[in-house]
Amino acid sequence: MGRPQAIFWDMDGTLTDSEPLWEKATYRMAALLGRELTPEVRERTVGASFPNTFRICCEWAGFTPAHGDYERYRDDSFKYVASLYQSEDTVFPGVRALLSELQADGVPMFVTTNTERAVAIDVVESIGRSYFVDVICGDDVPVGKPDPAMYLEAARRAGAPPADCLVLEDSATGMRAAVDAGCRTIGLPLDDTVTVPAAAVPIATLRGDDPRARHLDGVAAADLYRWFAQLPTP
Repeated sequence: MGRPQAIFWDMDGTLTDSEPLWEKATYRMAALLGRELTPEVRERTVGASFPNTFRICCEWAGFTPAHGDYERYRDDSFKYVASLYQSEDTVFPGVRALLSELQADGVPMFVTTNTERAVAIDVVESIGRSYFVDVICGDDVPVGKPDPAMYLEAARRAGAPPADCLVLEDSATGMRAAVDAGCRTIGLPLDDTVTVPAAAVPIATLRGDDPRARHLDGVAAADLYRWFAQLPTP
């Protein structure tokens, strides 16, 4: 009673503490394009697909891409991030235990990430590919988050109405996509600078006074089921 029919997990910043890796890569790319990012401009790229990140950095730097530039900067950034991933285990505390419990309960789970498959699939393998029914990446849909296409596709693959699916997302971009798709959404914002849409509920609100309230450490499957039943339907 009250369980989601499927759970859709964002990857960077939700399953893995990897936003700092993408932050380094984004600052590096902007500098190569000719202008250092400010934190405010960087914030606009959090959770965005690589095409959107590249566009934002080019506009900021006043750089007009020539033929082949997009592919060159994309490949360079992906290789750079992949090298950073290899240096450490970025999975957040408590995530694997929660995934194991949900899997044992038979809850279908999907990874839904704007990261392109060339990078994402190795990260999912490091988390544990067997936890997930499927992996939907930024290059698997026509438009990435904040467009709702990825979550509508995930619900289609799950064979479930979006309102019966639970999304866990850390970025404003991802939460917006989930809410617009009609999914019930728990926000895992890193800090108070992240805008949480009205139809999403920050995990800190659900966890109350728990000192670990910003993320999933110590959260059990029963907690997610209880929270899911309380979440508003967009």
